[in-house]
Amino acid sequence: MSHEGTPDEQELREIMIKKRMALVGKKIIVLSGKGGVGKSTVTVNLANALVNKGYKVGILDTDLHGPNVAKMLGCEDGMLDSPDGKTIIPVKVRENLCVISLAFAIKDSGAPVIWRGPMKIAAIKQFIGDVEWGPLDYLLIDTPPGTGDEQLTAIQSIPGMTGSIIVTTPQDVAILDSRKSVNFSKQLKVPVLGIVENMSGFICPHCSEIIPLFGIGGGKKLAEEANVPFLGSIPIEINLRENEDCGKSHLEMDPDSASSKALIAIANIIDEVTEVGNPTDYIGTSKCSTEACAHCTSSCTTRKE
Repeated sequence: MSHEGTPDEQELREIMIKKRMALVGKKIIVLSGKGGVGKSTVTVNLANALVNKGYKVGILDTDLHGPNVAKMLGCEDGMLDSPDGKTIIPVKVRENLCVISLAFAIKDSGAPVIWRGPMKIAAIKQFIGDVEWGPLDYLLIDTPPGTGDEQLTAIQSIPGMTGSIIVTTPQDVAILDSRKSVNFSKQLKVPVLGIVENMSGFICPHCSEIIPLFGIGGGKKLAEEANVPFLGSIPIEINLRENEDCGKSHLEMDPDSASSKALIAIANIIDEVTEVGNPTDYIGTSKCSTEACAHCTSSCTTRKE
């Protein structure tokens, strides 16, 4: 990963970011105030659910110190390719799903990333502007916990952020920090699409009894207090953890599980509440750009060359 570069290099990168993001419909950042609540789990499974609905999806993993998305997707051995030494090709997970992660640039999975803010900011901007994302219906941005450099850089660098999803677990300690993520999103004028309560009760594999290991209902209560939508609850299931550890799609392996049904329902809500943003749907409006038109398949008569 490079440093931020000279003023000319920075200006060029900003231009490339705008060009890349002009081809992306909906850009959604996944946040949480507390670590270990399941942001990556939600991101990965929402991506698979949206691909199953026929969309083209990209995942931008901005968790530089703990990039786990690649393992969950089963592509941790993927290699970054740069045909011209400048443009980075994202790793293809499956048809219509690609991902970029620092995990692909680190050979030793146990090696720590010891970077200060400027290096992290530069790396994230490089992931946004130097990666050949191509036309996407959705770009999901996975983040580390908190409201620091990674989240701020993604939101301030990506034009037209569609909204944020706040992931929490039900207990009071997690809710306390998740409230900060809600306020962070509001202060940066990023619409909060809703709150997801993960680990909402453990479903016993033997008797199907729901055991409230971390409580139940904290996420919904936070949504009501913060006056933002509540997207749904995802229970703890052993098969979800097993599938992610093996890099298999949970939605494909256990489509009838309670957690799969909950994740699919959340993806459907997200799809319904976000406005159409794919460049091929602009049809000659002011949102059209030369870059968008180059990939557009509509019958628009105002194509920009």
